[in-house]
Amino acid sequence: MKNLFYASFLVVLLISCSNDNEVAKQVESGVSEAMATQRASLISKVHYNLSFDIPKQQEDPISSKLILDFDLKQLQEPVYLDFKEETSKIKSVSINETDVAILHKNEHIILPKEYLIKGNNTITIEFYAGELSLNRNEDYLYTLLVPDRARTLFPCFDQPNIKGIYTLNISAPNDWKVLCGSKEIKQTQQGEYTRHEFGASDQMSTYLFSFVTGKFESVTQKPATMDMTMLYRETDSTKIKYSLDSIFNLHQQSLSFLEAYTAYLFPFQKMDFASIPGFQYGGMEHVGAIQYRENSLFLDESATANNKLSRAKLIAHETSHMWFGDLVTMNWFNDVWMKEMFANFMADKIMNPAFPDIDHQLAFMITHYPNAYSEDRTLGTNPIRQDLENLNNAGSLYGSIIYNKAPIMMRQLETVLGKEAFQKGIQEYIKTFAFKNAVWGELITILDKKSSIDMVAWSDVWVNNSSRPIFSDSIEYDGDNKIASFKLSQKAEDISDHSWPQTFEVLFLYPDETKTLTVNMIANELILDEAIGLSKPTSILYNSNAEGYGVFPLKEKDLEIIPKINDQVARGYAYINVYENMLNGSITPTAAIKLYSKGLVNEKNELLINLISRYSTSVFWKYLTAEQRLFYQKEISEQVWSKLQEELPANIKKTLYATYTSIGYTDVSLKHLYEIWNKKLVIKDLKLNDDNYTELAMDLALYGHPESKNILKRAEQTISNNDKLNRLKFLLPSLSKDQQTRNDFFESLKQEENRAKESWVANAMNNLNHPLLQKESIQYLRASLDLLDEIQKTGDIFFPKRWLSSTIGNYSSPEAYEILQSYLEENPNLNSSLKLKVLQASDDLRRVQLLHKPIDSSLD
Repeated sequence: MKNLFYASFLVVLLISCSNDNEVAKQVESGVSEAMATQRASLISKVHYNLSFDIPKQQEDPISSKLILDFDLKQLQEPVYLDFKEETSKIKSVSINETDVAILHKNEHIILPKEYLIKGNNTITIEFYAGELSLNRNEDYLYTLLVPDRARTLFPCFDQPNIKGIYTLNISAPNDWKVLCGSKEIKQTQQGEYTRHEFGASDQMSTYLFSFVTGKFESVTQKPATMDMTMLYRETDSTKIKYSLDSIFNLHQQSLSFLEAYTAYLFPFQKMDFASIPGFQYGGMEHVGAIQYRENSLFLDESATANNKLSRAKLIAHETSHMWFGDLVTMNWFNDVWMKEMFANFMADKIMNPAFPDIDHQLAFMITHYPNAYSEDRTLGTNPIRQDLENLNNAGSLYGSIIYNKAPIMMRQLETVLGKEAFQKGIQEYIKTFAFKNAVWGELITILDKKSSIDMVAWSDVWVNNSSRPIFSDSIEYDGDNKIASFKLSQKAEDISDHSWPQTFEVLFLYPDETKTLTVNMIANELILDEAIGLSKPTSILYNSNAEGYGVFPLKEKDLEIIPKINDQVARGYAYINVYENMLNGSITPTAAIKLYSKGLVNEKNELLINLISRYSTSVFWKYLTAEQRLFYQKEISEQVWSKLQEELPANIKKTLYATYTSIGYTDVSLKHLYEIWNKKLVIKDLKLNDDNYTELAMDLALYGHPESKNILKRAEQTISNNDKLNRLKFLLPSLSKDQQTRNDFFESLKQEENRAKESWVANAMNNLNHPLLQKESIQYLRASLDLLDEIQKTGDIFFPKRWLSSTIGNYSSPEAYEILQSYLEENPNLNSSLKLKVLQASDDLRRVQLLHKPIDSSLD
């Protein structure tokens, strides 16, 4: 009987496994939207109890254990846990205290329904932690699991709409600290290791779970009513002293503002953060344990106002996510733009009281418009909201459209509703969906009730369609030179029939006065009746308040009046509009660079100088011929150098110095830069820190200074911080004068392990593909494109675009364009999202070919 029982049980088990395997074959890799929808309807009350044993040796595996509890609404079929790792990393699986065979197919652990019960289930899995998103270094590591990387670390339901509670236990070397999303409740020393036990976390989605552990310094402050703890590895005592109080206070300012604006108190049990060398992003909003790139937080007295504003916005952005993303989370990652849009939009609001001396309309414009246009103008543009069938493609959704165009859209929406109605709508949204998931349509439904305008139709144009409007005007004058008719038209840049409802201002310029009119554009054409009867203006400046979106009419003859415009927002948008018109062919690159060179030495506002510097550098390296470049390099560098000798605020000098270094590759400027680096030449009020001197050493090497080998050697010897030293050592081969050294370095990047520090890799690729080296480096271009698919599979969310920007994005030659076209023709089945990234990154290369047919080599 006993043998018969076991034989029968074995048959049942084999049949069960066979059936489950058959089902598994039908389940695709990744997390499909269909699977996610089904699981969310069946699974609730999820609790992950996770243990990780961190060894001292970086290469040793991390033994781990998961005890997973969840409620199952009904038994329909097997339950699938996501685990994107080799099956060999799974040591054992137990379901409701019964050991079962390991079934792991298509990135899923299959839990047979025969062992599951309706109601509460407990799954125990012993495994080795996945390495893809476990950023391991010699003496520290950190997890980074957005958007679908939790499943590369541990088995889970890796989708945003199955939120869970986490209880974490970590064993780490005794001299390591540990930070995660909940409070530590117990430490137990076990020989050379300490076990850190943490209490249950707040409820969160899988992509928000994290921990940081390693040799960090720790500091705790209480800027208001709550203790905050920060881990850091920065060793520059000047930066530490200058920055720490500011970092904590900026977090508190953001918290206080958001509590008041949303009418909802800070929703989580703690607010800690860690600064990490070489972190892939500016920051990541993990619940209770935000991660930041270290050099974004630690500044010193040499920091410009723009540096300080950027840091403050970064902190405000990540803090805003505590409400927008962490508390209220998108239901599916096609609405990932919502959390990023809200974080940027709220960060801009937070900056108003935090930086009272800054023109925040100007700051909003400079932050968002150039970046939004940089993608929306390309053949690879996409709507703000994109479809997503599988989470394994979620990383491709990120970009300037969601980070920059979406806040511009949101500001237009706030204008349509009115600030008070808009805020009340946001408060209702937060209260309704706290600790839940929401979709964009649910927010629009709330806002629609507070408006007389059809918000659904309004949203459809802005959110579900791509591209931007190109505006044109038609103006007729009567015999007295007064305006007889004024028609303004918009046409979609992608030749679709879309029109964007929006409001903006038009500035009429006269010799002794100006007049401002408001345009409320609701269709493709508008007759501006208010303009009828006005005298013919000297010039017309569109979008003078920088609230409209698109490319506006501009004539090259009007460029000379731009520096004379008193309003700095109007003047700033004019600089932006000049660049966009240059790209579309109505302004020549030489006319644009002449305007920008004047602006560099005449502007007094640091934000505007920084904007002009970016445009100058772009036009200089990408849109001028080699002959033109030499001419304008001499002219611009002489003007900027002369300006640096004047009595100017330190922040202005630092910004002008950055411009000078960006084009300082010829004899005179190279000599000046070498003397600055060698500290034989000191410019009054130009404050440079150790990191600035390291960057200058690399610039000198990139520009081929004859002493570059000794310069880099001395730079290496002066660095005491081990993280910064490792970064320089990584970059050195990309700066070598020896072609074979550079070739070998590029070949090494084909190996995944050599691309682990993505920000370093992007820096190195920019060095290899710098315009001064492109005759030699163009040989890497096709191989760089061929690596793209692997880059997406192994890299974090921003890396594919950064890889492309630092390779094909640096080129302007016809030869490079031929390589690009061949790549696209030979890869017709390239992932559609990756193809969009290619088209975005190569837009300058495409436009240069259009603008220079034939290339105009004249200096005028």
